[in-house]
Amino acid sequence: MLGFFHSGSSDSGPHFAPTGARLPGVDNWVGWHKDHVVWDCRHGRVLLCNKNMLPLLLVAWDPMTGSRMKLPAPKVRQPWAAVLCSATGCDHRACHEGPFRVVIVGLDYSNDGCAAYAHVCLPETGEWSESCSALELATKNASLLDMPPVSLQDALCFLLTYLYYDAEHADDIVILKYDLTSHCLSLIDVPPVETDTVGDTILMVMKDGGLGFARFDGLTIYIWSRQMGSDGVPAWTQSTVMDLKNLLPIRNPKKRVRLIGSVEGSDIIFVTTDLGIYKINLKSLEWKKILQREEFHALIPYRSFYNQPVDDSSDDDDPDWIDKMVAKLEAEEAAEEAAKKAAEDPDLCDKMVAELEAEDAAEEAAKKAAEDGDSSDFDEDFWDKP
Repeated sequence: MLGFFHSGSSDSGPHFAPTGARLPGVDNWVGWHKDHVVWDCRHGRVLLCNKNMLPLLLVAWDPMTGSRMKLPAPKVRQPWAAVLCSATGCDHRACHEGPFRVVIVGLDYSNDGCAAYAHVCLPETGEWSESCSALELATKNASLLDMPPVSLQDALCFLLTYLYYDAEHADDIVILKYDLTSHCLSLIDVPPVETDTVGDTILMVMKDGGLGFARFDGLTIYIWSRQMGSDGVPAWTQSTVMDLKNLLPIRNPKKRVRLIGSVEGSDIIFVTTDLGIYKINLKSLEWKKILQREEFHALIPYRSFYNQPVDDSSDDDDPDWIDKMVAKLEAEEAAEEAAKKAAEDPDLCDKMVAELEAEDAAEEAAKKAAEDGDSSDFDEDFWDKP
């Protein structure tokens, strides 16, 4: 995983937060990307949308090389789109320059109701397919959630919400599935839940490649996986229940905690609290703060294979490289020790909150120093530290 994309609430365009070395293409995207939002990221490519243009303009972009392809979208309403590799038998380790396809899903509103449909584009031809057969929905008021879809086997799954606007019905959520082989849409019911789930849920691809569903209820995360039953019918099974109260540093428990993304095929999820954005490993319960708190809908991991250019100035030219390496290892060991103590010390979270607030203040001071022309305190290894 090389970093994270997200679109903020300002007009500054999407942002990339690297977890290591910066990617060559990212250094050259300033300017053209300002009016775009990130819709999807998969198999080494990023899909952006410029909503200020009609028809919508999609851009398939390779952050490794900086190359990008513009794809004027078909006329759709309430759209969302995905990008994925189209090479047969590809392991997706280094396919960012290979063939790919883009799928766009939209809704069609009429006096009779609402229907979903999808188009596919192969950039080799630059043409969009005819719409698949329309899928009639249960209400006239439906909307695709502003979250990237998940890709599993030969399908894409999107979150779709039903808005009823009356006292008799609560807003509901379903999964809209697009089959890449049959070019058909279908619906999947979400797991049974007792509270309103709209805005507090994400889809996941579990480690076994199956579909997952996660939601928040207060400070507790519930995760289900969709498994094939003995009768040959897939059904939801609750796999994880996790209370964040004693896991993450949370200053104000009454403030909303949100799920904002996951890493497909892993145990990693991303949540936002009042103190920042955190990566959580559901299996080991290890966590790490990766960003300051910002207002955005989704955090989209970017994964690909990257051969970092060789730096002519080797470690041998840096007399302090051993001290730096030792300091980094000591920091990693300290983080592991803190994670072990978290379960033993009930007051540790309060202490962590104080430490994180101090870190935030230090970061703000570093930013101010950089703006004033003094960048000596900037920590280039910030993203690699626990």
